[in-house]
Formats: sequence, C-alpha cells, structure tokens
Amino acid sequence: MPMHLTESCLKNLEPRPRRFRVADDKVNGFGVRAYPNGTKVFRFECQLGRRQISVRIGEWPAWSVTAARERARELRRMVDMGLDPTEERNKKNGATVADLIQRYEEEHLPHLAPRNASDQKSMLHRYVAPHWGKYLVKEIEPRDVNKLLTMIAEGTVDPKRKDRPKPVRANRTGEVLRKMFNLSIEWKMRKDNPAASFRRRLEQERERFLTQDELARLATVLEADPDDRTVGIIRMCMLTGGRLGEIRCSRFEHFHLEHMTWTKPAAMTKQRKIHRLPISEQVAVIVRQRRLVAPKGCPWLFQGEIEGQPVQEIRRGWHRIRAAAGLPDVRIHDLRHTFASLLVSRGASLEMIAKLLGHAQVQTTQRYAHLADAPLRGSVDAVAEMLRPRPKVVASRHP
Repeated sequence: MPMHLTESCLKNLEPRPRRFRVADDKVNGFGVRAYPNGTKVFRFECQLGRRQISVRIGEWPAWSVTAARERARELRRMVDMGLDPTEERNKKNGATVADLIQRYEEEHLPHLAPRNASDQKSMLHRYVAPHWGKYLVKEIEPRDVNKLLTMIAEGTVDPKRKDRPKPVRANRTGEVLRKMFNLSIEWKMRKDNPAASFRRRLEQERERFLTQDELARLATVLEADPDDRTVGIIRMCMLTGGRLGEIRCSRFEHFHLEHMTWTKPAAMTKQRKIHRLPISEQVAVIVRQRRLVAPKGCPWLFQGEIEGQPVQEIRRGWHRIRAAAGLPDVRIHDLRHTFASLLVSRGASLEMIAKLLGHAQVQTTQRYAHLADAPLRGSVDAVAEMLRPRPKVVASRHP
C-alpha cells in the first residue's frame, strides 16, 4: 500500500533480509527502495507502453524527500507526454558504462540466483568499472573488450596487484559483458554489441578425483570430527553429488523419505529447474538425525548461526577436516566430481550421470567420458585372454 513518504518515515524504515519498495501516495511511480544494508534510494518506476521505466533519483538523506518528489513529478510529466526519461537522458549526455552497470544490477541481476548475481556483480566492480566506468557506453569497441579480457586472462588487470592468470574468469566476464551490452541495445544506449563475438580463452578444466585411499582417510576424519553440522554437509556432498549451495539451503520438506527422493526447487538449482533425484539410505539417516537436533519449527536441514537462516559458511571447518585427512588441494566441489567418477567406474552411463548431477548441457557431463573406459576394460581383457595364442612347445635342435 502507498504511504506518504516523509523524512521521519524514512528514518524509521527498518531494513529487511531482502530489498523492498515503499511507494509514495502523492506521485504515481515515485517511491523508495530499501536495501538490507540500510541504504535507501529514491526511484521513479512506471510502465510506458510495453517498456518498464526505472530511473534512479538519488540516495536518502543526500536527497531530501521534497527534492526527490519534485524530481519524480518532472519524470511523471515526461511519461505523461509519451517520453521515455531514460532515452532523453541518453540523448542529452550519453550513458556511461557506470550507468549501464548500475541499471544492469538493478533490473537484470535480481532475476538470477543470488550466488550468480553476486558473482556477476563482483566481476563488474572488480574488472569493468575501474577501467570503463567513466567512458560512454557508445565509446566501447570490440578491441576494448578483448584488451580487458586479455588482461584478466593474463592476471594484469590491476598493475598495482600481482594476480595469477585467469582464463576461465576472462571467459565468464566476457559472457557478462555480452549480456549487458545486449541489454544496452534494448535500453537504447547503443546500436551494436562490442562483446558479441569476444575471443574465448582456452580453459584447462580442473579434474581432481579422490582415490579410494583418500576417501578412506576422509571418512575416518569425518567419523572423529565433533562438528556434526559441517560433517553432515560434507557427507551429503559425497553421497549425492550435490552442489554446496544446494545442500546448505536444503529444507526438510525437500526430502521424501517414503519414496527416498530429494526434490530441489527450481530457485535452488543452477539450471533454475526442478531437480528430483533418488537418495541412499545413508542420506535418509542424515536427514533423520538432523531433524532430531533441529530447533522446533526450523525448516532448514542445516540451521545457521542466525535464527531463521541456513548455514552460510563452512570454509573453516572444511579446511580443518581436509588438513587432518592430508588433502590440502581438495575443494568441496571435487567431492561432486568424485561422486560422478565413482558412478562411471561402476558402469553408470553418462546419461544417468547427467540426470543425477542435474546437468543441462551434454558437454558438461562429457568431462567424465574417459572414466567410462574402466568398466569396459575388464570385458576387453577377458576377450583378449580368450584369444591369447597358446604357447607352442618347440623341440630343441640340440641333442
């Protein structure tokens, strides 16, 4: 419901876990957007034909309610005349890359998974904004894109800081730039996309699978570790091949122990699709044990330190556990690869692996294709043994 915005009202506006908007009752489209960190930003938002108009006016208290409302009235008059305020601003001055990044963050990133949105924001603020922020959007050319991505790939993006080469990060930044500049065309900031055909760097995919001996050492350490929550999360990673974020944010309601299945909601998966997979009895035991120790009314399988929130971080516990197991180079995500490798080595097809891991693209599962040779090698060796030439007895020529 709209309310009459005042200085006192904004002062008493308490932040929430997620951003929210409070509409003004005086000017249609005017309101304030409050963020979890306490920031409050005046915005003008409305519909113009099929276009959604969104204009950032300024932060409170740098902008008073009276000044922001007057600016909103000006924008309202432009919209009533059929003019797009964002187009008019771009025609007059030309939007900068900093303006584009801000609009991308406000209008596109909220539709992505939180971790993906955070990762993209990090790339834009670390690599793009420092180099291009003050440039006009229309000034960026393909050679600028390739120059920036080359610096990221070579680790020279910041001359004051030594960094390791990051070809994978360069490719991911290129993908973000391609999407952002596609939107800049839609937002009438430019007519072409300078990142449309950026040069992809060769990626060396990490392949780290735990051996049987390493798995045994890790299992021994997990058995003795007193941190039941961290141990439970790591075991879930090993037993399901699930991503760490999926396991951290899992709820009791996602597990159907009668049918022995785990249903991941679309909002929780990387592909933004519902993913249902079978679980083992060991996973069911973990779920039952967590239910016994969970606070009353807690929906999370792994309750965090903050009430009403899932566990946020297990890095310290994982580093302790992997050090005790003698696995200093192993990441938690390597447990997912190990889960897949064990399935393949026991004869599971790549199609089955894709379904269990929730892969949307075939090429993602193909990284395990070479492991499928193991269960076939025994059959090949058996055939070879059957066809092996029998040794012939050769009589000696010497008496």
